Amino acid sequence: MVTVQEVREVALRLPRTTEHLIYDRVKFRVGQIVYVAFSRDETVMGFGFPKEERASLVASQPKVFHLPKATDMRFRWVQAWLAELDHRQMEELVIDAWRMVVPKRVAAAYVAGLPDADPPTSG
Repeated sequence: MVTVQEVREVALRLPRTTEHLIYDRVKFRVGQIVYVAFSRDETVMGFGFPKEERASLVASQPKVFHLPKATDMRFRWVQAWLAELDHRQMEELVIDAWRMVVPKRVAAAYVAGLPDADPPTSG
């Protein structure tokens, strides 16, 4: 079982990540792009995931993963029940979702253990 706090600890280590409470839902994003979000009751974690791979992910572990509602199928998104998700899976999914929304050089710098290779400019 994974908690929102455990996800928070992983997400907030990732460069450029900010946490927001939007309509009573905890969301993590880079700029304006959300890459992890929770249901209001914090039992489900949604996360960015390649469209072409999501059906096989859900089929591989249907007790853990499920597709978003039909109106959200146009997005690159999958959902997981937190009660069924283990910490290792969560960490991998959060980091992979984050890598989908940051510049490649920022993700490469993180993987290499370097500081943010392309810090955001203020203004």
